[in-house]
Amino acid sequence: MANAVDGVDERILDQLRRDGRMSVRALAERLHISRANAYARIQRLTQDGVIRGFHADVDPVASGLGTSAYLTLNVRQSEWRNIRDRLRVLPGVAHLALVGGEFDVILLVRARDNADLRRLVLEEIQGMEGVLSTRTLLVFDEPQVVSEQPD
Repeated sequence: MANAVDGVDERILDQLRRDGRMSVRALAERLHISRANAYARIQRLTQDGVIRGFHADVDPVASGLGTSAYLTLNVRQSEWRNIRDRLRVLPGVAHLALVGGEFDVILLVRARDNADLRRLVLEEIQGMEGVLSTRTLLVFDEPQVVSEQPD
């Protein structure tokens, strides 16, 4: 069982959300804790699965993926695991969530352009065994969300 996340851990997580490349030394100085403490806490948070990894925040448009859409899917209930596993590795799927309600799956997909999006939706996703229907919601703009509090 994972250890409880305390106030210092929360402050570490907040700083790493802002800058995942921050050195342990800079983190320790900013939080007024020892480097050994900062290192040990980051290691524990990683081992406990609280920190799942360190990633680059890549601008999809600047990287050549100028078209985005949310897709909702209805799937044959007996095949949801197989569909989930195939969607997880499908190039272009940026986010996948299994949900309850009017539909079964929500995807955020990214494509080079409308033709690439059309291919992804019509050929790749709708062509999967067990996908009963899809609905595509084209994304017009994705303004950066500012959730961090200033220091």
